[in-house]
Amino acid sequence: MEAKHDSVLMKEVLSALAVQSSDVVIDGTLGGAGHFKHLLSALGSEGVIVGIDADIEAVERARDVYSADRRHDRPIAHLVNDNFRNLSHIIERLNIGAVDKIIFDLGWSGYQIASPRGFSFKEDEPLLMMYGSEGETAAAIVNSASEEELSDLIYSYGEERFARSIARAIVAMRAKNRILTTSVLVEAVMAGTPRWYQQRRIHPATKTFQALRIATNDELGALREGLAAALKALAPGGRLVVISFHSIEDRIVKSTLRDAVYASLGSLTPKKPIVASRAEILENRRARSAKMRVFERCATEQNPKLGNANPAFSYV
Repeated sequence: MEAKHDSVLMKEVLSALAVQSSDVVIDGTLGGAGHFKHLLSALGSEGVIVGIDADIEAVERARDVYSADRRHDRPIAHLVNDNFRNLSHIIERLNIGAVDKIIFDLGWSGYQIASPRGFSFKEDEPLLMMYGSEGETAAAIVNSASEEELSDLIYSYGEERFARSIARAIVAMRAKNRILTTSVLVEAVMAGTPRWYQQRRIHPATKTFQALRIATNDELGALREGLAAALKALAPGGRLVVISFHSIEDRIVKSTLRDAVYASLGSLTPKKPIVASRAEILENRRARSAKMRVFERCATEQNPKLGNANPAFSYV
């Protein structure tokens, strides 16, 4: 599969962040380095940009982009192979104070889909689904979890209506041979879904693959921790942009930012999510499900109101 990646909502991201030449900017999810490239170009010699990704190949792409910037006044860049859930530790390690602008693009890049790691159900690949090099693979989960655990995982993380029958089919198939490739997993999904479901526009394995990818990388736990760290790191007047691609992520982002507003930390600008234009969707189908939310930290420090705030959010 040919690797290709077009960063979504580029104009909207740049407009929302409004990067100044001396800003400290964090791209917490480098991916294809598209946003990183444009943010880098907006910064000058007094600026700092930090690029983070759990995928070392994404970090290398950002390094190539930085090397290609031949300006004499280009900013300092720190490129970190880590998960953005560890943002607080990364900032502390780099001895960076408050941060002016932060972006989290929660979609995975076209480069990851094209790599033989099991993200795509269109190719026969090892069932890995890992962004980094450490941790449990999707194959390990598929072959060790109980039928009930698989059903709960596929339903909760994939919102798959046939989660129970798919889990049952997976357990039946792995009883014969371990499920180690994407094609065998797709075969199990097909066995666990009705024929009419397989004839729809959306591939029947889409939600199961999504669920396993989320579970393998603990994406929701990372998102909660990353958002909390980002809100804590923002300077007065600083801005956080988050782009999500499915309803589970967006609910977490919406809830966390709403709680931050309730705690008097800042405001949503605008209050509703920004979506891609019809023109962008025609050019890049990935953009059709993207939702971008923008949070702006109060220009002056206020006393946070935490009385009824969601306990998942904390102000430090």
